[in-house]
Amino acid sequence: MSMHRLLARQIRQATDEAGQVDLTRLGELVSAAYEESDRDRRRTDRAIKLMIEELEQTHKRAEQDLLRAREFLDSIIENIPIAVFAKDARDSRYILLNRAGEEYYGMPREEMLGKTPEQIFSREVARVVSEQDRRVVDSGTPMVLEGHSLEIGVKGHDRLVNSRKLLVRDGSGAPQYLVGVIEDVTERITNEARISHLAHHDALTDLPNRSAFNAALDERLERAQEGSTSFAVLSLDLDRFKEVNDVFGHPVGDMLMRAAAERIAAEADDAFVARIGGDEFMILMPEDARREDVLTLAERLVEVIGKELEIDDYLSQVGVSVGIAVYPDDGVDAATLLANADSALYRAKREGRGRVCFFESKMDQELRDRRLLQHDLRQALEQNQLLVYFQPQARMDGEVIGFEALLRWNHPTRGFVPPDQFIPLAEETGLIIEIGEWVLREACREAASWPRPLQVAVNLSPVQFQAGDLERAIHQILLETGLSPTRLEVEITEGVLIGDFTRALTLLRRLKALGIRIAMDDFGTGYSSLSYLQSFPFDKIKIDRSFISNLEAKPQSAEIVRAVLSLAHALNIPVVAEGVETEAQRAFLAHEACEEMQGYLVGRPELIERYLDLVGVAVERRLYA
Repeated sequence: MSMHRLLARQIRQATDEAGQVDLTRLGELVSAAYEESDRDRRRTDRAIKLMIEELEQTHKRAEQDLLRAREFLDSIIENIPIAVFAKDARDSRYILLNRAGEEYYGMPREEMLGKTPEQIFSREVARVVSEQDRRVVDSGTPMVLEGHSLEIGVKGHDRLVNSRKLLVRDGSGAPQYLVGVIEDVTERITNEARISHLAHHDALTDLPNRSAFNAALDERLERAQEGSTSFAVLSLDLDRFKEVNDVFGHPVGDMLMRAAAERIAAEADDAFVARIGGDEFMILMPEDARREDVLTLAERLVEVIGKELEIDDYLSQVGVSVGIAVYPDDGVDAATLLANADSALYRAKREGRGRVCFFESKMDQELRDRRLLQHDLRQALEQNQLLVYFQPQARMDGEVIGFEALLRWNHPTRGFVPPDQFIPLAEETGLIIEIGEWVLREACREAASWPRPLQVAVNLSPVQFQAGDLERAIHQILLETGLSPTRLEVEITEGVLIGDFTRALTLLRRLKALGIRIAMDDFGTGYSSLSYLQSFPFDKIKIDRSFISNLEAKPQSAEIVRAVLSLAHALNIPVVAEGVETEAQRAFLAHEACEEMQGYLVGRPELIERYLDLVGVAVERRLYA
């Protein structure tokens, strides 16, 4: 409402019926109108003030949110574990660098910010960096480099990096910033390379492994087939390595393996050498190597590996046997070549080790026969082809005091298979555990039926000590058969004690605690027989037949037997001489006070029916069988 209209209305309100204006009343109306207007103005002022305050708070909150967001982004960029930088797109001057960037370039950001590459880096490095920047600015295309070497700053030397650089434009589309990241991938690439290396190399010797050898052999076969060339494959196996490893321990064994591998690699020169596992190596000879050259290398390896090695103050001596197969004469594919090289190796080891053998066709048949024999052995037990023979043991005057139980195999087509052929097979396959328990049960069952309480001796294989619960099995068999433990004698070779010596010794002591007698078989033929006599109270020592058979021919054998008897008497351990076949041998042993004997002079291994009189079925006592 306008001021004039408001005043006219107020005058009308102050005029009485006579048309006179009441000035007092008019003053009151005007004063009231002014007071109302002043209240409205104050309300408006307050509203405007509140609005301004709200706007200021909103603006302040927005600024705080923006500041927090900026600080958050700054913190992220500052602490991100890869180098981040930003440059002015016009002159490549650095305007941002995070902490990882400082570490990467090897200098504080204060020395880089506001400066161009030419002011920071060497001339050559600055030239490369500036050229890269110009390409990104001119093309607008991001630059990506992976796994490249960058030599900038302290950490940059010999480092591998992934780097990315891109252009940021302003609102009008003009180049404004260059933003980049640099990720140091040296460790990752190094680890990937090491993993790849380990996948194709033996961890102990760093020689190529079986996988790498197979790949190299496949490649060589392909080339040889295309070029009609020939080459040789050598299969090597260290002799006596397991014995050294068991006697001196795995750390020494590992050092010995590395030393042997170094010698093989050094002698093989430009041939491909691989360790394919355990104590086995393979060598892939160069193409068209002459047969004479292959043989010369193999014989040189036998000589070099056979030399004594000094490992960590231990003098160790191993040997090597070598089998050779030649492409294409001995096989045109990898499987055949490798199988035939292994056949030749098997022949070399069987002929006395430390030998070299080329593959011959008859070897393949021999290996097939061996595998077939191994297959038949699995069926021998369930088909009742195995037999227990008994050989008498006697005092020197001829009185029989017990028997040794000996395993025999009557094959349905081969006839009797020699024990030295099938027992090693049984040990390799683990069948000796089941077969050994069967022999023990049969021997105890038979001995329990004899009227005379004679001893019965049973051989135990090292494999039986290493696997299964031998003590439980023996105890159960004694309970089943009713044989007194004092009538059972178990014969072991030092192979039982090699390896986990403490475990084997504990088991022997538990068997002895049951009343079972323990005999050391083949005494004098191994490494550490004397030390074992000191470690365990054996009930009997058996002198190996190789010394007895040479008593009359070699004076050295007689002296060895005298020395063993003298040692045993000093330790109060009875001695059994094995392989006594002549009266002259018996007389010599009796003169040297040997207590017991075993051999053809006393009796051959036979079925127990041959000796019923000796066990008391017919005759109580007999001097000779």
